[in-house]
Amino acid sequence: MSRLESAAATRRDLLDAAADLLDSGGPDAVTLREVGARAGVSRGAPYRHFADKESLLTAVAAEGWERLGDHMHALRTDAGLGPADKLRAALVGIINVSRQQPYLYKLMFSRSAGDPSAVVRAAERMCDEFSGIVAAVVSAKNVERAAAILLTGAHGAAGLEASGLLVNDNWQTTAEDLTDNLLAVVAEADRLN
Repeated sequence: MSRLESAAATRRDLLDAAADLLDSGGPDAVTLREVGARAGVSRGAPYRHFADKESLLTAVAAEGWERLGDHMHALRTDAGLGPADKLRAALVGIINVSRQQPYLYKLMFSRSAGDPSAVVRAAERMCDEFSGIVAAVVSAKNVERAAAILLTGAHGAAGLEASGLLVNDNWQTTAEDLTDNLLAVVAEADRLN
C-alpha cells in the first residue's frame, strides 16, 4: 500500500470511528483521542488529517449529506419507481436519517464550526438531486419552490417526531402521514398554477 493509500485508509478509519462515536453519544462523545484509539492509530494521527474536533465533525456532516445525495440520485435514476413514489421515498429517506442517526441529522442541519465548504457542496448536490425528483412531479415553473416546501416539511416532520409531539393526544399522526398530506397539498397547488 502506498503512502497516499495508507493516508486515505487512515482518514477513512478516523471518519468511521467519529461517525460511530457520534451515533452512540452525540458530539460530546467525539474526541480526537477516542477517535484515534478506535481507529487504531497513534494519538497524533488524527491531527494529521483534521485540525480539530470541529473539522472532523464537519467532515462527518459532509459525508452525511453525500450519502443522502447518493440516496436521492439512486431514487431519481430508479426505473422501477414512478415519479410520485420516488418523491415520497426521498422525503421518507430524510426522515429516516433523523430516526436512525439523530445526532448526525442534527449535525447536518447545524451551522458548521469548521470550514463549511464541503458541507455546502454536499448539501447542494443533495438538493440538486432532490430537485430532479421533484421536477418529474410538478411543472417546471414550480420545481424550486415545491422542492423547498417539501424539504422544509420533511425536516419539520422529522423534528416534530423527534420531539414526541406527533404522538400527543392532539395530533396522533406520523411523519409519513404528514409527508403524504404535504405531497397532496403541493400537487394541488401545482395543478392550480
